[in-house]
Amino acid sequence: MTILRVIARLLDYPTAEMQQARDDLAMAVLEDSQLKAYHKQALLRCIEVFCGDDLMDLQETYVETFDRGRALSLLLFEHVHGESRDRGQAMVDLLAQYEAAGLELDARELPDYLPLFLEYLSIRPQAEVQNWLEDIHHILGLLAERLYQRNRLHHVLFDALLALAGCEPDRQELATLVASEARDDTPEALDRVWEEEMVKFVDDQGGSCGSSGAVGQRRRELEQVQTIHLSDELMPGAKLAQAGRA
Repeated sequence: MTILRVIARLLDYPTAEMQQARDDLAMAVLEDSQLKAYHKQALLRCIEVFCGDDLMDLQETYVETFDRGRALSLLLFEHVHGESRDRGQAMVDLLAQYEAAGLELDARELPDYLPLFLEYLSIRPQAEVQNWLEDIHHILGLLAERLYQRNRLHHVLFDALLALAGCEPDRQELATLVASEARDDTPEALDRVWEEEMVKFVDDQGGSCGSSGAVGQRRRELEQVQTIHLSDELMPGAKLAQAGRA
């Protein structure tokens, strides 16, 4: 499903390659038969902005949006499992599904990174895509509403995913829930998280602080989010590739 690759690319860290693919991305949206006109127009608006605005400004906005706090993390299992051990096993299981489909990841990637996951879904049968999107629709709905309330255009990408899932969340309930949440991207909130993670880091120094400390893990996650680039004829730069492809 090509439209999933378009959404994945627009959700990924902005690059010059993405901006150069502007016409191809727009054409893929126009040719899509899954979304209604309203969602297609919204995606075209995203393409116009993300491919037309100053790249450095777009990258700064992206980091401010997705890399400060965890409420808008694009790592799916962070919303489900947090820092529990279950998250690691869930990623192992998802990676096994990628490999079973004949796909492989570069060494530094996390399999639950949403743009990467959407690229995987883009090559799967329609029924499987539907099931997966339905399974994560609650996460998509929360992210859509949080982005909307923070005045981020990215919310229309999640609205499109919910439409593809065939799930219409209770918008009023979500709006009330998100409005009641404490922001985790303010300087004060970020300082509190840093202080808490430093305490954990110090406590773990006698053990495996280099690999399991919360500070180190979070830093690795943010680095990984910013360096993944999707690939196909619309999206140069291979990161998720057919196993054995030259």
